[in-house]
Amino acid sequence: MERIDGSTRLFGIIGDPIGAVRSPEVFNAMFMRQDVNAVMVPLHVGTADLRAVWTGLKAMRNLEGVVITMPHKTPAATLVDRLGRTATLIGSINAARREPDGRWQGDTFDGHGCVEGLRMRGHEVAGKGVFLLGVGGAGAAIAVALAEAGVARLVVQDTDAEKRDRILSRLTVAFPDVVLASGAIEDNAHVDVAINATPLGMKEDDPLPFDPALLDRSTLVVDIITKSTPLLERAALTGHRTHGGQHMHHGQAIGVARFFGFDLDAR
Repeated sequence: MERIDGSTRLFGIIGDPIGAVRSPEVFNAMFMRQDVNAVMVPLHVGTADLRAVWTGLKAMRNLEGVVITMPHKTPAATLVDRLGRTATLIGSINAARREPDGRWQGDTFDGHGCVEGLRMRGHEVAGKGVFLLGVGGAGAAIAVALAEAGVARLVVQDTDAEKRDRILSRLTVAFPDVVLASGAIEDNAHVDVAINATPLGMKEDDPLPFDPALLDRSTLVVDIITKSTPLLERAALTGHRTHGGQHMHHGQAIGVARFFGFDLDAR
């Protein structure tokens, strides 16, 4: 940073582990480009210490916002004073900000980042049919964002049937115009977009989350993992268009920056 002084505005990112997070480099580069006297720092916080650390963070009057990453997204939702719409629906947050009245509001931007990343690459989801595998923290947020974006049909699948049915039930109430269903990939070959929102693909020996060969050639295959994955490599071989997780990360950073009051020209 060019300067850190008594007027520097503080932002942080909490997680465990913390070494691989990219938010500090993205936000600090933005602060420098826009000549904002602010800094984002990584904060390594274990699960057992989250509540105590959060109490201390709230007492820091020049701390304006916090990004929250694994494994704290769900427990952090119980520590803020207000939740945004998506966070209310899924029960987790990945960002929190101090409001003018001193209270803290939390929301989640994984889903909006996914939809924004798709749009930035020319893939509009409104009116489309989408298959979504995995409704953990990120996957549930993606399901909400897809419904908000106006998908015509959303098919959700997860190995945890209770978790899958819970998000479908909440989406049914919140988005009555969207056709919602659960089902396997082999029964949904004609979807426009198929998304892997599971961790499968992070390890080299992981099985494919689904086989893109089962899908129509016109289906866009999406993986939210930021590196190249066996799913995307397989989809390229089967002639499918692909979309990687780095675009979701970019879109998510834009959403969080706006939440914090900045216009992020993320690069």
